[in-house]
Amino acid sequence: MDLQLAGLRALVTGGTKGIGRAIVEVLAEEGASVALCARTDSDVVAAAERLRGRGATVTGSVVDVADGPALTQWVSDSAAELGGVDIVVANVSALAIGEGEENWRKSFDVDMLGTVRLVNAALPLLEKSSAPSIVTVSSVSGREIDFAAGPYGTFKAAIIHYTQGLAHQLAGKGIRANSVSPGNTYFPGGVWESIEQNDPELFGQALALNPTGRMAKPEEIARAVVFLASPAASFVTGTNLVVDGALTRGVQF
Repeated sequence: MDLQLAGLRALVTGGTKGIGRAIVEVLAEEGASVALCARTDSDVVAAAERLRGRGATVTGSVVDVADGPALTQWVSDSAAELGGVDIVVANVSALAIGEGEENWRKSFDVDMLGTVRLVNAALPLLEKSSAPSIVTVSSVSGREIDFAAGPYGTFKAAIIHYTQGLAHQLAGKGIRANSVSPGNTYFPGGVWESIEQNDPELFGQALALNPTGRMAKPEEIARAVVFLASPAASFVTGTNLVVDGALTRGVQF
């Protein structure tokens, strides 16, 4: 299937590791130009150089999405460099799972406001696109009660609600908005590798819940994100695509 991404321009937050990195790679492989951001300079430089070495058009910047003015400036600068924006992928999470008040604040500032500010900054640019699309990365923790049911799960659920609201509000302008809810995703340096090393009992319990007997790979999540972002999904908007290997048992109607 031709995803019709060649020549389109995408912004991806948190694009240097795990799911975000895989999203950037799949977009670039499909012919899109990509601007990525993350907080660590060395990771940004390495990711951008690696993809440019493969012939991709990729630019990287150091941005903390909790810094509203910096995020807005990044969107503007990236649009100028790429010649516009067609696709926005909000991927960053604070991964603040504990119940402390500081974790609630981090989740609100990074997961929720980071998404809202990104979309708000990009909307004037998306309105000029011939194939505008927004994809937000949520989590299965947003649709069921699990060990991350505190601030992390709460704001992941809010992101789904926010995104579906965007779909209805922006449909008349031709701007699509969808979310993807990954299940447990394992990659080197990720949260599940850390849990495997530091809390093997929890890791074993989580692994046992998935009938596939494994966790997702970042590229498996990325392909779902990129499809929804692409013109190939031109009539898909307002949906939450669960990619979890049958981990969750709730029925979506």
